[in-house]
Amino acid sequence: MESDQELKLVGFWPSPFVIRVKWALELKGLNYTYIEDDIFNKSPLLLQLNPVQQRVPVLVHLNKPIPESPIILQYIHDTWTDHNHTLLPSDPHLKAHARFWATVGDHKLLEYAWMAMICSKGEEKEGYVQSAIEVLGLIQEELKNDFFGGESIGYLDLVLGWISYWLPVWEEVGSMKILDEAQFPVIYLWAKRFMDHPKIEAHLPPRDQMLVYFEKRRIQLKLAWNK
Repeated sequence: MESDQELKLVGFWPSPFVIRVKWALELKGLNYTYIEDDIFNKSPLLLQLNPVQQRVPVLVHLNKPIPESPIILQYIHDTWTDHNHTLLPSDPHLKAHARFWATVGDHKLLEYAWMAMICSKGEEKEGYVQSAIEVLGLIQEELKNDFFGGESIGYLDLVLGWISYWLPVWEEVGSMKILDEAQFPVIYLWAKRFMDHPKIEAHLPPRDQMLVYFEKRRIQLKLAWNK
């Protein structure tokens, strides 16, 4: 196992991108030091580790920084091959397939859901909600087993894990509905199964604090856009 001095994770507590890396480290059974950073008052450490993007998460392994959660998950998979929990399949096509849907999750579904939360009522908000629903339907068709990774949690489950916990929070904050149980029964059951895993459940941020934080962010962003 890696020592705390060899493996560090710089993050921000409500970020789904940070938590997915935490989940991967925990599933792999790796020892690491977690360093909380205020993304609204970035520390010199974060600016040093990720000077280009200046955002979290950043994984530091043997004093070498790795930014961006999908890249970090791939790095964890490639580096700790002797651990029991495998994140990505060995088959190149299946591996590429998982990466593709991970990109869809981050750059389509997550962005649509985020914008739907922020927008006020109206056609624009409804457009984002409907776009999110359409993409979620496509993602549901990809779920053939208990998890996207097969019988155990894999790379794509970790990337899409925000659906199980962040999305319901965003729905409440934004007064909207995307993950409807009747419309998405397969995803709904997957989300429950995912959150019930001990390694996942142990690293979910407090829901009440999440509601407060994202409501504050929603108001801040709306005010900024209306200037």
